[in-house]
Order: sequence, then C-alpha cells, then structure tokens
Amino acid sequence: MPHELFGLRLVARRPLTPRVLELRFARVDGHPFDYIPGQFITLHLPGPEGELRRSYSIASSPEEATETGSIAIAVTEVPNGRACRILFGLSAGEVVQASGPFGRFILRDDPGMDYLLVATGTGVSPYRAMLPSLGQRLARSGREIRLLLGVRGPDEVLYGQDFLDLAQALPAFGFTACLSRFLSDPPRSHERKGYVQETLQSLPLDPRRQVVYLCGNPEMIDASLAYLKSLDFALPAIRREKYLSAN
Repeated sequence: MPHELFGLRLVARRPLTPRVLELRFARVDGHPFDYIPGQFITLHLPGPEGELRRSYSIASSPEEATETGSIAIAVTEVPNGRACRILFGLSAGEVVQASGPFGRFILRDDPGMDYLLVATGTGVSPYRAMLPSLGQRLARSGREIRLLLGVRGPDEVLYGQDFLDLAQALPAFGFTACLSRFLSDPPRSHERKGYVQETLQSLPLDPRRQVVYLCGNPEMIDASLAYLKSLDFALPAIRREKYLSAN
C-alpha cells in the first residue's frame, strides 16, 4: 500500500556550514507532524526523468516542532546532485510533497546503560532531534552519554553549539568534534584531530554497560561495527543508520 503524501511548505532556510543548508517546513494542511526523534521523512521531488525520492532525518525535536509548527532537515550540497539542486533552489512559500515519518533509529529503553552516539556530517541530525530526550534521561539517572561527530574542519560542525550547551548544562553529556583535516586555531577543548572511528577506537568501551548508535557514512559505520563486534558488543546494542549518497 503506498504511503500517503502530504504537502510541506518551506518557511525558513539558513546555512549551517559552507556545504549544508537547513530547510524548515510546515505541513500545508496545518496538521501536527507526529514523529519519534531519530525518524526521517522522504521527499518526493519532480525531476525531468520522473520523481526523485530522497530521505532526510528530522533534525528538530518534537518539542521544537510543536513550538514552531515546523520541522527541519539538513541538506548537503552534492556536486551535480539533482535533488539538492531542487532543494537549494527553493524559496520561502514553495511546496514539496513528502511521506513519513519512517525509521527505527530511535532511543529505546536500555535500563542502566550508557549511550555512545557516533555520526559523520548530517548524520548528526537525528541526535539533535533527540536532545530533549537525552537531557531528560540524564537528569533522572546516573547514565553517561557521549557524542562523537566526524567532519573535515571546525566550520563543518553541524549544530555544535546545541551539543555544547547540553554539555555545559549536564556534565554527564560529552561532545567531541573529530576533525579529519584541521583544528581551530587555537584548538577548542571539544575538538580532536582525526577520523571519528579512530576516536571511537581510542575510548574505553564496555559491552556490558554501553549501547552504541552509528549514523552517517557507510564506511565509518562498517569500520566501527567491525571494531565493536571484536569487543564482543552484541548486535542489538549497535544501532545503525547508513546515509547513502545519491545525485
């Protein structure tokens, strides 16, 4: 059975990094958008050779969606990308068709377990949607949550200030930006040189007390999965969502 389509009207846009644009949409029919943090929507875009379907994780929390009446996605500019050309060219008020929400990359009940959240690029979007939920879990338990974000340089750290604000408010939350090419000058305390999977492998990991989420580049996920399995992490404790590149 085909999924029901609904219209999304662009209400705001802002650059997050030199290559990533945040687009904020509201439902044309005025209905609230019910979703669980970590889920994604699929956009159905008109193309010269037929419909283009592209999926994007929702980057705004349900609390933010209720307050603003809109949801946000982060779109990376891809050279010769057909979908991103359409999305980057949208003006406020224009409408696209969408379906969803979809996906099971969500926070589950894992009593007594710490979380390690790992992402590359826009793969950090679902974690941003989870921020209120993460804060609530930290406030009522003795858990620790650590987020690793891998990007090329400090100008590409998406939503970094949001994660730093949570780390400031709740010391049990840690945020590290893993920068593969260069650090800030001078380096900031949350920055680390190298690839995110290298930082992952430098941490003291314990399969008896940690659940790991991996989102973003398939190569990062495959390398991290292999390493975690070598440490005897069970597959149910490794939650994954791969972002596959499409033009």
